[in-house]
Amino acid sequence: MLAGMSAPEFATLTTDDLVTGEAVALDLPAAGLGTRMVSGLIDVVVTLLALFAVLMVFVVASLQTDEALLQVAVIGTFVTVLLIIPTTVETLTRGKSLGKLAMGLRTVRDDAGPITFQHAFVRSLVAVVEVYAFSGAPAFFSALINSRGKRLGDLAAGTYVVRERVRLRLPRPPEMPGRLGGWARSADIASLPPGLVLAVRQYLGRLPTIDPQSRVRIGSRLAEEVSRYVAPAPPAGTPPEEFLAAVLASRRERDSARLAREAALRARLTARP
Repeated sequence: MLAGMSAPEFATLTTDDLVTGEAVALDLPAAGLGTRMVSGLIDVVVTLLALFAVLMVFVVASLQTDEALLQVAVIGTFVTVLLIIPTTVETLTRGKSLGKLAMGLRTVRDDAGPITFQHAFVRSLVAVVEVYAFSGAPAFFSALINSRGKRLGDLAAGTYVVRERVRLRLPRPPEMPGRLGGWARSADIASLPPGLVLAVRQYLGRLPTIDPQSRVRIGSRLAEEVSRYVAPAPPAGTPPEEFLAAVLASRRERDSARLAREAALRARLTARP
């Protein structure tokens, strides 16, 4: 996150974190193995039923034709049901299948963003082998030993499955220190990089658990980084944690006011006479 900070002193942002507009890291918990097995079983049963139904239709329609056309129909059925349909469904629903919808799951990228056609295609392509050709054994053991419960298709596509039905608790944003309110209102405070904002938020949230020596050392480093985006400097003798809290609180107030102005402007422009 910042140079000179060791892992025990400061936790960096992991790929499990989803960053909101207020620079709050939200942890998207990976789905459990049991939930994924139930979801996968639903998808497999539905797929096999669809495969049987479509295959019967093609076979009946091809009975009066030659054997070559029948083979083409069978191959086309397998490709459509096992590859095209799952890829299309996951692409249009941004990571959901019938089983995932029933169990409250969703497939996301490793950076917690929505998947694309490429991710869905790779997952479906690998599933043909690991789920249907080998009865799901490779998928089960891969998910069992992986910390995120990834099957081989997830490893190949750079995705994992998360639980959507989970209550996320947002940390309380820092408040403006009373004695720095006047300085913050008149100071020029530019937008901070998201990584730096997250570092400051984590530091302020963990102040009670940090020993005094590390508290001063880490706070001073963060204050030095943040001061590059602030002018003038805070009053002499201001503790680093108060300076950092004042900067974040001021940015939050200014961003909220800006968003309110933009919303009011859009409302005026789109209002009907």
